[in-house]
Amino acid sequence: MAINLTLENKRYERLFYTGMALAILFTVFAGFSRTFYLRPLFHPEPLMPLLILHGIIFTSWLALFITQTTLVAAKRTRTHMSLGIAGGVLAVLVVVIGTLTAIVRARTAAVPPGFSSPLIFLTIPLVDMLVFAILISGAFYFRLRADIHKRLMLLATIGILPAAVARLPFDFILQAGPVGFFGIADLFIIPVLIWDLTTRGRPHRATVLAAALIVISQPLRIVIGNTHAWIAFATWLTQWT
Repeated sequence: MAINLTLENKRYERLFYTGMALAILFTVFAGFSRTFYLRPLFHPEPLMPLLILHGIIFTSWLALFITQTTLVAAKRTRTHMSLGIAGGVLAVLVVVIGTLTAIVRARTAAVPPGFSSPLIFLTIPLVDMLVFAILISGAFYFRLRADIHKRLMLLATIGILPAAVARLPFDFILQAGPVGFFGIADLFIIPVLIWDLTTRGRPHRATVLAAALIVISQPLRIVIGNTHAWIAFATWLTQWT
């Protein structure tokens, strides 16, 4: 039976979204600690400027996501809405810098396990950016519908978690290839579904559609990446970097 969202349940809702935001932040820090946040302790060589910018932009998005979630929890909705413009600008930078970084890395990075070519792997980060852009666009379009907006914002951020999960210090994740880093990242969707079932008695349509977009896009990337058409396009695309 669905629970009516009384004032007490509203408090639980704020705790839920804040907890999810913190879990995402912890995962990203753990994943990128050795290659970005704590890099001097593990790698003496410096990062290229583009990767530093990429890390700063994505970290800024997480910081803003945490801030916005905290503002809602503190009932400071006016400040939350005022930061919406900054969120829109930052979301655009996430997509632009994320896409450029993926293309550049396709020419310089080693091929992850499970992929025979960096051009095939390129579908992974590029579709991450596409899915993120779609969900964030939907979140901003429905910014006055809090029930839709907050779910799309959360799921959009979950959608870009595979990169951090793949870098967690557990060899079995990377060795499992896409099944490993996609599968573990998708586990973050389950609490959102459980929350919907607990509070509404059924999954919210925004949760279902966003989760479906994330999960269905994952095997499609592998299929598309192994086509001759994609290899030709990716070859042309990487020539511009």
